[in-house]
Amino acid sequence: MVRIVISLFAIVAVAVPLLGQRTISLPEVVSATARPMGDIGLQRTSLDSLALKENVALSMADVLAYNSSVFVKNYGRATLSTVAFRGTSPSHTAVTWNGMEINSPMLGMTDFSTIPAFFIDKASLLHGTSSVNVAGGGLGGAVRLFTEPRRSDGWGLQYVQGIGSFNTFDEFLHVNYGHGRWHTSTRAVFSSSPNDYKFRNRDKKENIYDDNHNIIGQYYPTERNRSGAYKDLHLLHETYYDSPRAGDFGLKLWYSRTNRELPLLTTDYGDGGGFENRQLDNTFRGVLSWKYRRKALTLDADAGYAYTRLAYDYRRDTGGGTMAVMTRSRSTVHTVYLNAAAQYVVSGRWMFSASLKGHQYLVKSRDLNPFEGVSGHTIYGYDKGRVHLTGALSARWRPGSRFGMSLVLRDEMVAREFSPVIPALFVDYTLVPRCNLVLKASGSRNYRYPTLNDLYFLPGGNPRLKAESGWTYDAGMQFAIGRGGRYALSGSATWFSSYIDNWIIWLPTTKGFFSPRNIRQVHAYGVELKADLSVSLGRGWMAGIDGSYSWTPSVNNGEPVSESDNSVGRQLPYVPRSSASCNFRLSWRDWTLHYKWLHYSRRFTQSSNEQSLTGSLPAYYMNNVSLERIFRWRPLDMSVKLAVNNLFNEEYLSVLSRPMPGINFELFLSFTPKF
Repeated sequence: MVRIVISLFAIVAVAVPLLGQRTISLPEVVSATARPMGDIGLQRTSLDSLALKENVALSMADVLAYNSSVFVKNYGRATLSTVAFRGTSPSHTAVTWNGMEINSPMLGMTDFSTIPAFFIDKASLLHGTSSVNVAGGGLGGAVRLFTEPRRSDGWGLQYVQGIGSFNTFDEFLHVNYGHGRWHTSTRAVFSSSPNDYKFRNRDKKENIYDDNHNIIGQYYPTERNRSGAYKDLHLLHETYYDSPRAGDFGLKLWYSRTNRELPLLTTDYGDGGGFENRQLDNTFRGVLSWKYRRKALTLDADAGYAYTRLAYDYRRDTGGGTMAVMTRSRSTVHTVYLNAAAQYVVSGRWMFSASLKGHQYLVKSRDLNPFEGVSGHTIYGYDKGRVHLTGALSARWRPGSRFGMSLVLRDEMVAREFSPVIPALFVDYTLVPRCNLVLKASGSRNYRYPTLNDLYFLPGGNPRLKAESGWTYDAGMQFAIGRGGRYALSGSATWFSSYIDNWIIWLPTTKGFFSPRNIRQVHAYGVELKADLSVSLGRGWMAGIDGSYSWTPSVNNGEPVSESDNSVGRQLPYVPRSSASCNFRLSWRDWTLHYKWLHYSRRFTQSSNEQSLTGSLPAYYMNNVSLERIFRWRPLDMSVKLAVNNLFNEEYLSVLSRPMPGINFELFLSFTPKF
């Protein structure tokens, strides 16, 4: 920690003389009496445009890691990245894009590495109980992602070229046009890299021999990330029409194609050229939206469709140059989405809302390289459909300027099975209006149904699984103070506790494959802290720092499954007990310095919490820094940005046997013509 502080001051000391007027406004401090009624009791983290656009090459996984208290589990650069709240699993995180749920119906989770931050204009996280306001099944929380129109007339254009270590190239294009009530926008992202970074492999040891072939020492070899290349293409088109009488209409179309090789593990001694491990993902999402506002009434309607085709091929050299096909997996997912919602405000004291949302999933999963099942029949996969309907009613009451209360009742139907009513109660009270000190508390029940893979995957699916259920409680406070554009300070502290029954876990069977079972009762609890300070230093200088910290014990309180089961009373695998992040910003005129810091504590890889070489992953600290200069000319604005990732060349692992890169660099050139 000392070296981090010293290095931070050193960077500032070097950069300040170089910094040579960028206009950055301080966050507005909203009076507690003016807070929206929809925010009563919510535990929410909102990501501003600065966090989303700080580095155009970042995925949403990177943005969430450095700007929130959630845990981002990363399988390597440009590979699977998942998000988990408050000691739960990634499948307990509900994710929506413009209202449509984008969690995989097969796996139940979302890969945030495939979501470019360049495509997201607004994002928010609803922690714990607060997720019931938008979706069911989010036992940990919910992530909401939005694209929004740029309502300005005329043409707009931005092009960014990025060049980075490991022969990485990133290209970004944004073209938008507005005229009167019409606005349209098209964005494109293309990224490619051999991704062959070097790393020290601490899972292997090489011997050192003397002249007589006696072993006189050992060392950890330096290797390259083998077979980790990727090519990602993303296209996003939006069209909006605003009618003063008929309402606002929007159409969002998002297509992505990712071609990624899955790199070798650090424990793999095979030749990188002797196998193929590749995943192709083609995804299309489209949402048509309508919003109508009239005084106290707001109506919303959405219709959407999503298609995903996932292909996974694994081939290996069995000797003599013969490549044997081990796996040829093909999966297709069709999703139809419909939503209707209404909101009505009465006298500024009551707000009532109702919504009905439906998703129809059609999933076909099969292996074109079939094998013989235990009954002697060839097993290919499954072809299943599922309907997911969810309806919600809510009433919010604010009898005075200080007190507010909200009640949400949600019910769900999944595959013709209705859940019990999901209630959520929220209250808040403004204790000190002068500094917007608000006390909050909430509690809810929630359910999450097994995924299609949990139920039907062959071999191993278990159609007798029960839905996971849980009770969640939290309480905390938040404050916000500021003075006339000179400074703004805000912060929050939250305690939470969740009890989840029938936790689903995949366990090995005597038949040689894994199968899911309801065996665990998990108690996840802890504390979340957040703070944000922005200061105007005068003469064009601006500084800001924000940070978050979470302490999240997540303990298995279930019954042992065998005499050798030592998991009861232990921390769940891959859940850090503590995590923290911090962002420091310093700007002067057209210069900006940005420093980011991230920490995850030790994570266990086994449910028994063994602290052996492979039983746990050591804590690590990540440090990134960037320096940007904007040049303002009459025909266009141009910016030059240099980013250094993993500043101290930290050796770390996020997942066992998955190598991570050391220090690496990125250079970005951005061009914005003035029409």
